[in-house]
Amino acid sequence: MAGNKSLNAANKAKEDEFYTELSDIENELKHYKQHFKDKVVLCNCDDPRISNFFHYFSYNFERLGLKKLITTCYKSQQRDLFSQNDSERAIWLEYTGDHNGNRIPDPEEIGINYLKGNGDFRSQECIELLKQADIVVTNPPFSLFREYVAQLIKYNKKFVIIGNQNAITYKEIFTYIKANQLWLGSTLSFAKFKVPDYYEPKPTRFWIDETGQKWRSMGNICWFTNLDIAKRHEEIILYKTYNPEVYPQYDNYDAINVNKVADIPMDYDGVMGVPITFLDKYNPEQFEILSSNDYRKYDSVPFKAHGLIKDKDGAINGKPTYARILIRRKQPQAIEYPFIEPQPSMVAEPESEYGKKE
Repeated sequence: MAGNKSLNAANKAKEDEFYTELSDIENELKHYKQHFKDKVVLCNCDDPRISNFFHYFSYNFERLGLKKLITTCYKSQQRDLFSQNDSERAIWLEYTGDHNGNRIPDPEEIGINYLKGNGDFRSQECIELLKQADIVVTNPPFSLFREYVAQLIKYNKKFVIIGNQNAITYKEIFTYIKANQLWLGSTLSFAKFKVPDYYEPKPTRFWIDETGQKWRSMGNICWFTNLDIAKRHEEIILYKTYNPEVYPQYDNYDAINVNKVADIPMDYDGVMGVPITFLDKYNPEQFEILSSNDYRKYDSVPFKAHGLIKDKDGAINGKPTYARILIRRKQPQAIEYPFIEPQPSMVAEPESEYGKKE
């Protein structure tokens, strides 16, 4: 059993080797420029010699006004891409900016440091590097996504990281989203990654390009962050009106179903179930996210640890729906003005028929 468990863990580690395109990094991080000034950035799941995250931050170090850049990875020092973690020692790199005036991160300007362990982000020496960081930016192992995010939250770190959109439905991740501790980033436009030569072909979403490079699509991929961005404050324009025939209630929940984010009715103040794609447009000033457990119609409806409407319990007239997030429109807060006793100077004096004061 122990041997099988170790083998499965090793297979999972291989399956987690997805390498992010520089263009995808650039498209997302351009929305966070104001956050990086005078900050220490950590990329702790990246081979520092070939990481596109390291490339982006080192070549934009002065433009972003960074204080320091640190990168680490799981035991790998080979210069060739996809080294399969076969080097004897793991390293971490530190870059503090251009010192010779050519505005290029030269090798002599990059500090190379050796790690005692294998570079796992959960190791104590990597945690010590994490403590130094202000913002973490990386593509963490998808199979360890829950554990990775939990560590960032535990150490109160700001972050911009890549994950599968299905992670929204994890009870741990959805709890952070509901509490406004985590939200989606700006872009959803990428879904392909380079993978190693030894990567086993999948029946779907796998291909080899004309150069022989293997690629893998992971479906809907998105960025997760807790840094404020302009998109988070854009209101969804609502134009549909409520009609009970168009918006039926769930069999087991006191809420109406909305199939598309664009179809959210503008005149309904009750609880609504919307697709998880809603989070790409979620404005916490316009809507609040609720737990489905608070809107069960019957005690027999199972308590959902994730707080979503899912599976057969989310049926309408006996037909199950896809995963739904419960939301409610926020009402504008009425402003209460204090009563002010009129003063003599505030009351106009009466005028005579000739327009003169009497």
